[in-house]
Amino acid sequence: MSKPLTDHEKRKQISVRGIAGLGDVSEIKKSFNRHLHFTLVKDRNVATPRDYYFALAHTVRDHLVGRWIRTQQYYYEKDPKRIHYLSLEFYMGRTLQNTMINLGLQNACDEAIYQLGLDLEELEDIEEDAGLGNGGLGRLAACFLDSMASLGLAAYGYGIRYEFGIFNQKITNGWQVEEADDWLRYGNPWEKARPEYMLPVHFYGRVAHTHEGPKWVDTQVVLAMPYDTPVPGYKNNTVNTMRLWSAKAPNDFNLQEFNVGDYIQAVLDRNLAENISRVLYPNDNFFEGKELRLKQEYFVVAATLQDIIRRFKSSKFGCRDPMRTSFETFHEKVAIQLNDTHPALAIPELMRILLDIERLDWEKAWEITTKTCAYTNHTVLPEALERWPVYMFEKLLPRHLQIIYEINQRHLDRVAALYPGDSDRLRRMSLIEEGDPKRINMAHLCVVGSHAVNGVARIHSDIVKTTVFKDFCDIEPEKFQNKTNGITPRRWLLLCNPGLADIIAEKIGEDFLTDLFQLKKLLDFVNDEMFIRDVAKVKQENKLKFAACLESEYKVKINPESIFDIHVKRIHEYKRQLLNCLHVITLYNRIKKEPNKKFVPRTVMIGGKAAPGYHMAKMIIKLITSVGEVVNHDPVVGDRLKVIFLENYRVSLAEKVIPAADLSQQISTAGTEASGTGNMKFMLNGALTIGTMDGANVEMAEEAGEENLFIFGMRVEDVEAMDKKGYNAREYYERLPELKQAMDQISTGFFSPKEPELFKDVVNMLMNHDRFKVFADYEAYISCQEKVNELYRNPKEWTKKVIRNIAASGKFSSDRTIAEYAREIWGVEPSDVKIPPPNEPRE
Repeated sequence: MSKPLTDHEKRKQISVRGIAGLGDVSEIKKSFNRHLHFTLVKDRNVATPRDYYFALAHTVRDHLVGRWIRTQQYYYEKDPKRIHYLSLEFYMGRTLQNTMINLGLQNACDEAIYQLGLDLEELEDIEEDAGLGNGGLGRLAACFLDSMASLGLAAYGYGIRYEFGIFNQKITNGWQVEEADDWLRYGNPWEKARPEYMLPVHFYGRVAHTHEGPKWVDTQVVLAMPYDTPVPGYKNNTVNTMRLWSAKAPNDFNLQEFNVGDYIQAVLDRNLAENISRVLYPNDNFFEGKELRLKQEYFVVAATLQDIIRRFKSSKFGCRDPMRTSFETFHEKVAIQLNDTHPALAIPELMRILLDIERLDWEKAWEITTKTCAYTNHTVLPEALERWPVYMFEKLLPRHLQIIYEINQRHLDRVAALYPGDSDRLRRMSLIEEGDPKRINMAHLCVVGSHAVNGVARIHSDIVKTTVFKDFCDIEPEKFQNKTNGITPRRWLLLCNPGLADIIAEKIGEDFLTDLFQLKKLLDFVNDEMFIRDVAKVKQENKLKFAACLESEYKVKINPESIFDIHVKRIHEYKRQLLNCLHVITLYNRIKKEPNKKFVPRTVMIGGKAAPGYHMAKMIIKLITSVGEVVNHDPVVGDRLKVIFLENYRVSLAEKVIPAADLSQQISTAGTEASGTGNMKFMLNGALTIGTMDGANVEMAEEAGEENLFIFGMRVEDVEAMDKKGYNAREYYERLPELKQAMDQISTGFFSPKEPELFKDVVNMLMNHDRFKVFADYEAYISCQEKVNELYRNPKEWTKKVIRNIAASGKFSSDRTIAEYAREIWGVEPSDVKIPPPNEPRE
């Protein structure tokens, strides 16, 4: 038998990674050696792997720069409408491999690096993740940037350059421990500081009433320093910009009259201003009303709007007019998309600029503002909605508070005219919530101040229209839209699963990478024995590779024949990791009860971070790791069941685990997960889904056929009915012996013998105040899992379902999502124009 191919030899055969032309390879080697030499001349004699990584990163970056400059030049000349995606999170992950792929350089780099005696994958693994996001919302922003560039839109991502991103998670004695994510420690080769575009941002102060109208005066200034990161489109020579702001104290900071004597302290106090961009708030789907967070939200908005207006005023206009002075056409040249309510202050800030600085009248300013802004809602969970205390605005942003009051007054006048005497409706629809303290409802501000409001999956958009914003929808139904989320197939198929991308390309060509609907063509091969075998073989190779990873990490021997059952996402009660946990305990008890029975082996992997202040989420992690301790060391169980908690789940780990998954768990209570995007990644990578009819699962089932997913549990209607009649957990506990046994084991310390009371809070929550009704779906979940086992026993039928799922995943490309935003919200057309590369003369 011939010896197996090395990873490098395998990668060489993958056509979708670009052709390694001899000229390219020698050019890359030369460039690499030049960068490496430069690094070593500066520092040392002997190169470390990190030196090699930086040399390669700078080599690849060289290929970006010309295209980046040319793209920006092209926008300046063509003056298209520009899209500005405002987000407090951009969860980018690693950049090197994605850049090579989008530039068509991957195979050339691989070959060059191989010829230099190095391994590309090893170098790629040195790069730090840019973890500037918590989960779905931040990763969505990253996928959207990729799609906007690939669709040739003149788009900009605007956010904050956090010095510390999402914390690194360590598991110590089964508990989560947080560690600061010092991702910039070795420098970031992908960013370029632009001090020449530094801008002032104002805080505090007061509103003075002058003869020209209100003026915000006596403010404290913080400077916003932009750092630009290139965003390459897929093989179209377009390179857009993500601009992240970093806070800098001005040089006269604290050196005013009151601090005359204490120069040293004044310089030390610069940190206070610069703390604004120090750290990402690590909450997912939870609002924490801290002043520093409000400062971050205003900081990104104020810097960004100045930047947008500067660009609007200086871009070419008509024939030779060098400056735009009229704002009449602003909304025809500028679109602002608000990623959740976090950048909602863009609305009053744009109003402030138009009123106080540009001196427009209210009606004109409001018309421009609403036509420019659009708002994406990401959750209906009440604890996630931003409701800022009025007293915080009074202190921090007094002029914005006045403007919000005026917006609210005019809004309520309009509602009162439509519904005379309906004071309850006025209370419900107000931007200001009465109470102690009075609060500003940022979602209401966004709905009133935007021309479009969208949810992120059809079921979520329907819930938004019928519940959270029902009153608003009654008045302006045309404002409300759906834009089902998507993922970029470049990172989430080609980059992370080249083996699968390659066998697909063999069958249907490469065009699916920019038109994912073409995957439908795979239905022609659902009974093709060779293709079935190839799909199964790619999955098995991915599983073996990941198993090897895990064995070196966790020292756990994994059965690669077992179902890789994967549940990765932020830890939250609504995502119901506890339901999964109860299934694991039930499986364990069944094996113990009939140790000689044939069981389908499983490796259950659960991963995700808990917000540091979220006690219940941290207890859920401890429960999972404690169950794992018992199950994994029980000799009766052997390799039939293993439970692994995947430490420090992040983008770069997702790229390894998702291609190896057999089963994807998407088991939130119906009506709670707005969309989910991990669900789409698993589907595209050949896992089958066990899930509730929630979020985008509904549309996945519609695309693939419900019979090709493992759907179980209550629908939204059932949950609503149960809320009406009342959910009684004890009823299920008494009626279902296996559930009772599992719960009794948790509460009597079977999984925590040294501390029998350890999980009393978890038990108490599940028995007495579980908002997410875990027990109500337990029975359906367990029997659905039995169907999973049954199908897994028939590998061929399993693989056919896998192929049907992959073939149906075309809708879930972020290219489709962005094309819909472009046409239906921003009023621009995606373009397949390929900008000429830097080595070709411009026309």
